[in-house]
Amino acid sequence: MKRIVVTGGAGFIGANFVHHLVAHTDAKVVVLDKLTYAASREALAELPAGRVQLVVGDVAEAADVEPAVADADAVVHFAAESHNDNSLDDPTPFVRTNLVGTFTLLEAVRRHGVRFHHVSTDEVYGDLELHDPIRFTEESPYLPSSPYSASKAGSDHLVRAWVRSFGVAATLSNCSNNYGPWQHVEKFIPRQITNVLDGGRPKLYGAGMNVRDWIHASDHSSAVLKVLQEGRIGETYLIGADGERNNLEVVRTILRLLGRPEDDFDHVTDRAGHDLRYAIDATKLRTELGWRPTFADFEAGLAETITWYRDHETWWRPAKAATESAYSRRGQ
Repeated sequence: MKRIVVTGGAGFIGANFVHHLVAHTDAKVVVLDKLTYAASREALAELPAGRVQLVVGDVAEAADVEPAVADADAVVHFAAESHNDNSLDDPTPFVRTNLVGTFTLLEAVRRHGVRFHHVSTDEVYGDLELHDPIRFTEESPYLPSSPYSASKAGSDHLVRAWVRSFGVAATLSNCSNNYGPWQHVEKFIPRQITNVLDGGRPKLYGAGMNVRDWIHASDHSSAVLKVLQEGRIGETYLIGADGERNNLEVVRTILRLLGRPEDDFDHVTDRAGHDLRYAIDATKLRTELGWRPTFADFEAGLAETITWYRDHETWWRPAKAATESAYSRRGQ
């Protein structure tokens, strides 16, 4: 694949994937990104201009999508509105970007016969009981519980329909919660890290018992590239690194790694409809495609992430005050 379009490639997970493509392939990369508040030109600034081109555009606008896709060998679709709290405040942009945007891209790749990979989330499956050994698999039923997860569930169904109805050469992946460089400070892990770096206290929803299955963004990137190169058309692959931790454990680990007492945090109002537990069974990805994570040790990955945020204060600082003000208005 000589020319790969990455939608949302200036956002957190997308930018990590662009870095991975540059490091591990010879492809030229076209980043199609609307540059919303969660995107960052800086995340791409150090990449070679001869390899990476940034096109500012909206995936929900055919006029922006068409010229980017027309000459592509593949499209990897990361672009999404993804912050659950924001979807509860206003679902509109989630429906537009996640549903209309995916439809617009599918129509473009159908016209031009372009390979398509759709990046989704484990949140489409709803949640699991805290102490149930069951994990999500590719056969788990869809039970989304927020406007965000419902919009992503809808986009997954669109991709499968376009594969079956129109023969689009597409694969899908549903990944667990990502962490790592370039993640906006509104998200759980970077919010807590930057609170501590600011001399403040982490904020924990409710009792902090909600469990997430954490994966480093670089591991997500390697898995997506593996699926793009070797995955079977029409198939879905779940991506996870066996990183289940409850939110309390994560906060305590951050505090300990930063030399603070592990009980130095505040409990805040829980999120409405807060899913209890996510857990990924990535057996299909590991056995069929031979993928393995690099950051199998969550604490080591978290320590590296803390170092990154400490070293990149000039990047996250401009968004920090406004983010905390928005949380404060919600009592969080």
